[in-house]
Amino acid sequence: MEELQAQERRLVFTRFTYEDAWALGSLLVELARARQAPVAVDIHRAGQQLFHAALPGSTPDNDAWIERKRRVVERYGAASYLVGARFRAKGTTFEASSRLDPGTYAAHGGSFPITVEGVGVIGAVTVSGLPQVEDHRLVVEALETYLGLH
Repeated sequence: MEELQAQERRLVFTRFTYEDAWALGSLLVELARARQAPVAVDIHRAGQQLFHAALPGSTPDNDAWIERKRRVVERYGAASYLVGARFRAKGTTFEASSRLDPGTYAAHGGSFPITVEGVGVIGAVTVSGLPQVEDHRLVVEALETYLGLH
């Protein structure tokens, strides 16, 4: 969990514009294509979808997972993978203990908060299509690269 929390502290924007959403989304698509990853990519800011792409091999289920993981970020202000890890650290699961509808929320890896310095969480960047830890790592790699930290 320390590593996940450190990622959130480190991966912060000074601002986040429509152009940033396009560039970050395009970078994620480029990384996924290079790996032939069957993913869907989504970026939301303040309730508005700014970027979406579905790569070969992805399905409508990936879009449903994106929505469920993104809702966790919006509700908790933390990465979906970190939220799930916090429940597991308490010896339980998100599904068993959050009292939230698992059809609406999924604390599985792949959605990461878009945090702006001095403002807080304003949106989420989400990937779905790989095992949850790989979805999370792909988003983190793209954020590190985009922010010049990788």
